[in-house]
Amino acid sequence: VSKQMLEQVLRELQPLCTTEQQFIEKFFQLNPNAADLQVLEVSGRTLSSPVPLPKEPTTQLLCEIFSCLEPELRGFLDVCNKVHPFGCLQVLVTLNDSIFEMWGSSSALPSSFLNTVLGNMLLLAKSSFNRCIGTLCKEVEEAKLPSKMKGGILPSVSRFEEFVNFSEEVFRTAQRRGELDKAHLRLAGSVFSSINSLSSANLKVNTDMVMMENFHHIHCFLCQKKIHCLEGKKREAKQRYSEHMEKYVIKYLGQPLEKLHHFFEGVKARVAQGVREEEVSFQLAYSKQELRKVIEKYPGKEVKRALETLYRKIHKYLSPEENLLPVVWHAMEQEFLRQYQEFEDLIQRCYAGSGIAMDFTMEDLLSYFNSITLSN
Repeated sequence: VSKQMLEQVLRELQPLCTTEQQFIEKFFQLNPNAADLQVLEVSGRTLSSPVPLPKEPTTQLLCEIFSCLEPELRGFLDVCNKVHPFGCLQVLVTLNDSIFEMWGSSSALPSSFLNTVLGNMLLLAKSSFNRCIGTLCKEVEEAKLPSKMKGGILPSVSRFEEFVNFSEEVFRTAQRRGELDKAHLRLAGSVFSSINSLSSANLKVNTDMVMMENFHHIHCFLCQKKIHCLEGKKREAKQRYSEHMEKYVIKYLGQPLEKLHHFFEGVKARVAQGVREEEVSFQLAYSKQELRKVIEKYPGKEVKRALETLYRKIHKYLSPEENLLPVVWHAMEQEFLRQYQEFEDLIQRCYAGSGIAMDFTMEDLLSYFNSITLSN
């Protein structure tokens, strides 16, 4: 409603000011294109001499006649801005479009007086818009998470989506969108900062999981919106989503085979320090007997049970709306198989001929993952 009212006010201003300008120029014989020599009737005598006139006398007279116009317009714009939390966007677009339309469609150019007034209003609208974006960025960066936040989409991400959806609709038919593009980039930067500043102290779940989900959500949203100025942010969101998924997977995967993982990390460290592979088993902490003890802790049935527990845990905490469970679970399977292959290779290289082997094979692992996926 405020948009239509503002458009109507601006539409009616131009003919009003133009008519008044034409009357003034005709009545007072003020021709803006005439030379400085003016022939005027002064006190019943005709003077043919240069008469010093005020600079742009038409504009000066219009300023006096319409002296209340600018203050009234300022007040009206203020009301329009307050109608909606993002009302300043609508005001900016309407002013911008009306000024362009005025200049483009009118055979007679608007008066310099009206140009000045509308120019001032446009500056005011831009200032209000920038203030609104600044406040929004601050809100996003300083947003405190709900005390019981267990994961899912963060309030700052939802706020970003809300703004982008609304602003894109408002600017859909706008003549110019430079101001909006700058605002999108500024706000996206604030949202990324707010996600990056998450710490485990704020959350009751794995931080990498929450960051993975939120960057994934932003990436999908930006793919859908196809906003040119945010292409770089879309690529960055995809990269960050992949990074945090990798961290999340690796962090959680240490758990099902935790002791084996630590044992072989120690083996790799010794080799890196210069111990020959065939001599690792002579080190007390990494002897064949110690390896057998660790392997005994992981019979196939226990490994399958640990994977089932892990699946349930991931299922519990991942937010259903992002539907990342199949993706994460597949990534976990790939990493688990890679880890298993690495353990096998280290046994072959550092404990050759010992006959030591894990209680489960690669085929067993594939069947564990397959049965868990099919049964859920």
